[in-house]
Amino acid sequence: MNPASLAPADIEILGPADRASLATKETIRRFHQAFDDHDPQAMEALVADDCVIENTQPAPEGSRHVGKAACLAVWQGLASAAGTWFEREEVLVAGERVVIRWRYRWGGDAAQAVRGLNLMRVREGRIVEAMGYVKA
Repeated sequence: MNPASLAPADIEILGPADRASLATKETIRRFHQAFDDHDPQAMEALVADDCVIENTQPAPEGSRHVGKAACLAVWQGLASAAGTWFEREEVLVAGERVVIRWRYRWGGDAAQAVRGLNLMRVREGRIVEAMGYVKA
């Protein structure tokens, strides 16, 4: 499958249309666009200074990354990885909370992919929390 065909515009972001949810949807849309475009610099404006990531690896607990620089290092590394892409299966926003079901691919067949889920929180247009879980 062509990663360019999976742009965020093709994935409906579900959830209510209140002001907080709409702002969160826009932040997440821009975040996904940075991944799709392999544009790590686009993420800098989307991550809060006090952001915390609980990553999917290493098992069983995953690594914890605290602060904007640490979180950007994780996400920018993923966004700049050539030959990889995320397929979003479902994105649900409710206020500042986000649930994203995804498939991360590094090739075209099923053995070159992993499925997972991110639980995220956005405050004032910036991501403040992300907890990743993966099916193993």
